Amino acid sequence: MNQSESNESSEQPLAAAEPMTPPAASGEPAQTPASAVPALAGPAGSALAGPAGAAAGPTGQPLAGSMPSGGRLPALAGPAGAALAGPAPMRSVHTSNFGQILRELGISLFVSTYQAGKLVILRPNDEGGVNTHFRGFRKPMGVALAGDRMAIGTGLAIQEFHNAPAVAAKLDPPGKHDACFLPRITHITGDIQIHEMNWIGDELWFINTRFSCLCTRSTLYSFVPRWRPWFVSELAPEDRCHLNGMGLFNNQIRFLTALGETDKPGGWRDNKKSGGILIDLAVNKIIARGLSMPHSPRWYAGKLWVLNSGDGGIGTIDLATGAYTEVARCPGFTRGLDFFGPLAFIGLSQIRESAVFSGIAIADVPLSERCCGVWVVNIQTGQTIAYLKFEDAVQEVFAVTVAPNKRYPDVIDEHDERINGSFILPDEALAQVSAALRDPVKPPAPVAPPLPPAREAAK
Repeated sequence: MNQSESNESSEQPLAAAEPMTPPAASGEPAQTPASAVPALAGPAGSALAGPAGAAAGPTGQPLAGSMPSGGRLPALAGPAGAALAGPAPMRSVHTSNFGQILRELGISLFVSTYQAGKLVILRPNDEGGVNTHFRGFRKPMGVALAGDRMAIGTGLAIQEFHNAPAVAAKLDPPGKHDACFLPRITHITGDIQIHEMNWIGDELWFINTRFSCLCTRSTLYSFVPRWRPWFVSELAPEDRCHLNGMGLFNNQIRFLTALGETDKPGGWRDNKKSGGILIDLAVNKIIARGLSMPHSPRWYAGKLWVLNSGDGGIGTIDLATGAYTEVARCPGFTRGLDFFGPLAFIGLSQIRESAVFSGIAIADVPLSERCCGVWVVNIQTGQTIAYLKFEDAVQEVFAVTVAPNKRYPDVIDEHDERINGSFILPDEALAQVSAALRDPVKPPAPVAPPLPPAREAAK
């Protein structure tokens, strides 16, 4: 196991609590501008003159890090005799193959943790490990990524970011970053307890948990309700059923999860252990019941997947019978799910000792055995092949989102000094800029998933 690089934590060695070689610590300095010259960019990727830095494309080799013979996780690696030398609030450790998996798939991961107030970017580093890059947000929850557009739902707003390759090329170290998301729009929603989000074409849809409805944005209103469960009788800020998860089918919203079929304020809390439901919007009815705090419904590889969070499980739902079949069980509250090839990337939360999580199976597991992080499960075998575990300050995860074709992205907020000199212009306006100030930036080579998402019709 290795300790991840972090741009915010103090990088101190960590003593292993199990009979394994302790992880090693390594650090990466905070990024600074490579040049004081501003960047001008357009949709085509033109930029001011300066060092271009497109990242190398995928190796195209078979997936590394599969389960070794004997069914055991990769061996831990690091210097012997390491001990905890000081506080490391954003510390994490990971199996030695986690970074290799990201690198060979040509991906990175965006992980939101509202409890710690961070968006965590998990990126493969040059040493075969993982760089955990933290960006601060106010209670970040849902993350919607579509190509070069990303939206993050926070405590009071939805923040939209767009990738600017020209800016990525100027980040330090030169040539390292293959994407840089800059803030474009902030939409104030108020405290609606926003959960999962998805882009449907150019429109962003999101779950408004506090008002128990599915919504879109508006330039005039806090939100526009577009659908509400038929068993919720009125629009009210009372979290009546804890609507939370959204799954697409053929690029349309199809599946939703809620923690209860209830119509009173916080009514879902009465039966957290087995009151969870899954709704199919195609027939507008509940197709699965008896789930334990379900989250993250997903249609992938011809199956309907869901996280049975209260049990720490991931499994599939039979569309005809509604039966849930567990594929794997993880050592934490499962919430946040994405796929790439034959792998599921699953968010785990350690969960707090509180009334919200009381009475569910995972809460009966000793706290020392419950984990927070990202688990990698082979969906064909149900085996865990890798994991990254957060420690100390990060105890809960909400979203886990795969960023294809982006091995080393960054996200810049409005407080970053690089925003002062970064200007995104339409192509026709950019054509009026002196050629001496423009330099084309090549986009990274595309990566084809080994197992593309299924598009056949659901029965």
